[in-house]
Amino acid sequence: MTFRELNLNNPLWNALNDAGLSKPTTIQLKAFSVIMSGRDVQGIAQTGTGKTIAYLLPLLKMWQFSKKRHPQILIVVPTRELVVQVVAQVKELAKYTNAVVMGVYGGTNLRTQAAEISDGLDIIVGTPGRLLDLGYHGALNLKMIKKLVIDEVDEMLNLGFRSQLMHIMDLLPVKRQNLMFSATITDDVEALINEYFNAPEKVEAAPSGSPLSNINQCLYRVPNFNTKIHLLELLVAAKNDMTKVLIFVSTKVLADELYAVISEKYPDQTGVIHSNKDQNFRFNAVNKFQDGTYRMLIATDIIARGLDIEDVSHVINFDLPDEPQNYVHRIGRTGRADKKGESVSLVGDYETDYLKDIQLLMKYDIPVLDLPEGLIISDVLTDFEIPKVQMKNILGKIPKIKEEAFQEKKAKNKKVNNKVRHVTIMQKKYGKPKTRGQKKKT
Repeated sequence: MTFRELNLNNPLWNALNDAGLSKPTTIQLKAFSVIMSGRDVQGIAQTGTGKTIAYLLPLLKMWQFSKKRHPQILIVVPTRELVVQVVAQVKELAKYTNAVVMGVYGGTNLRTQAAEISDGLDIIVGTPGRLLDLGYHGALNLKMIKKLVIDEVDEMLNLGFRSQLMHIMDLLPVKRQNLMFSATITDDVEALINEYFNAPEKVEAAPSGSPLSNINQCLYRVPNFNTKIHLLELLVAAKNDMTKVLIFVSTKVLADELYAVISEKYPDQTGVIHSNKDQNFRFNAVNKFQDGTYRMLIATDIIARGLDIEDVSHVINFDLPDEPQNYVHRIGRTGRADKKGESVSLVGDYETDYLKDIQLLMKYDIPVLDLPEGLIISDVLTDFEIPKVQMKNILGKIPKIKEEAFQEKKAKNKKVNNKVRHVTIMQKKYGKPKTRGQKKKT
């Protein structure tokens, strides 16, 4: 089936044609008619299957111009990178319509965004915190919202945005259509749906947690951090098809440490991105990776949801995530738009339980490859990898010595009350003793 067979209009068909899109993906095809019916939707599809277009096409088809110019469509996403990409996708599809879209996120001037909103808009895309700021300041009127989209809702809940999402719901009109799209469904997501959605219809392109079939997965068993470094450098040097490599780590500290090592050997080909980097730095790193300036980009899990980069040849899991769903999101950065992708995981001894959880979620055992010849096996351990020796206390608990509470007096309270005789005062004042005028005895 092609997009021409869907109930679209000429502006949307022309925009799709300009973008070189002719055939809908599975989730786009399944979701279209359900969203057009006006029902609430719970969409489940792997990262990279076109979830954004899946909800944008029917929403833009149903959108109607309004003179009030308050937003009718609200799209909530977890990261500023995803805001930028969704806004770009809306502009691409709505280029032949009069729909005005705007993206809002933290780290930018609130007043500037409020002024732009006052000019009028139809679609607003934003992160939960900034949307609430604008709503509470009265700059953003959400009472005209007809369609609510929560994209990557499980990641928002993982990031602690549940309270913000609930407050946003309170600002919206009761009568609206709710759409939720994600690659994984957790218990927290189900609870949110049960509370705020009206009997949503589930639309699945694949079961929750399923990886894309066109991603080739493999792993290496690696003893420690420094050996992982050697293996990564060996793979990048030996494999010419590693043209655009996205390297995932679990923490910001590890991202900076890995970047410090890799950038010495590949100084102009390596970038790093995580939430501690400022907005301009993050956008610049993504752009350089997108245009091919950087061959490698080191990123943390929070960035996995906000990256929509074309032609990522390989995803390397330098370490495994502690949440198995994040593994699915990581590898979904490659193999997009029905292209082939490669995923390589470097699994340490301490990550065995993480690996079991990931394979249980996917219902798939990742093939294990032999370590390549020439790999230097390091025996140097990091502080994290050094086993902690627990010494048994044979002396028992040492009794605590009770210290007496003591509070030093203030200076004004340190005065000593000395009794001064009246005769002494009179002697000092008049130079001779004086009496109080006692009566003489007769």
